[in-house]
Amino acid sequence: MSHKTKYKIQRALGLELPGLGKPGALDKRNYPPGQHGQSRRGKLSEYALQLREKQKVMFHYGLREEQLRRFVRQSIAASGGSNWIEQLLSLLERRLDNVVFRLGFARSMAAARQLVSHGHVLLNGRAVNIGSMVVRVGDFIRLTEYAAGSMTEPARSNPRLTLPSYLQFAMPENNTHGRVLSVPGSIHVPFELNAKQVAEYYAQRGV
Repeated sequence: MSHKTKYKIQRALGLELPGLGKPGALDKRNYPPGQHGQSRRGKLSEYALQLREKQKVMFHYGLREEQLRRFVRQSIAASGGSNWIEQLLSLLERRLDNVVFRLGFARSMAAARQLVSHGHVLLNGRAVNIGSMVVRVGDFIRLTEYAAGSMTEPARSNPRLTLPSYLQFAMPENNTHGRVLSVPGSIHVPFELNAKQVAEYYAQRGV
């Protein structure tokens, strides 16, 4: 996905999504793209509001619709249907590619997923290549010796986001090795989100 496309997505949604990488999408034109972008500020329907919140989740975490639906079904089953949206956001924040991103090893979710798929990330000392894996409290995530060099140094020296409270670096002086401290939740989602509308979107579709 090009920077131009990423900027259009963020302008259409009206906010920056850190997972898409480079900031500044709304700096010059904070209105939807297109010829009539500045005039399209009317009140959105309830469906449009729900769709927008769902799309925020999809684009930030880099998911396809079916992938997100699978996580929704998993969350509903795990929670017994009670407050499953909190379970969903916890699962998405604990995806390995997201943890790699939130540790500052990569500047975007796509770059983080590429690091994992190319075998540059170790989970509890073992090489893994599946970005959708869900990590657990106590897991250690670190870069391979090769990836800990110049490949990721720009991202690590200038991370897209601050380190969330559910993660920590295993050693204060080493930002190539992190640990999962606790279970994340909706408070750790790094963008403005109306989680209730995401839940309503899927509830109305019988997912």
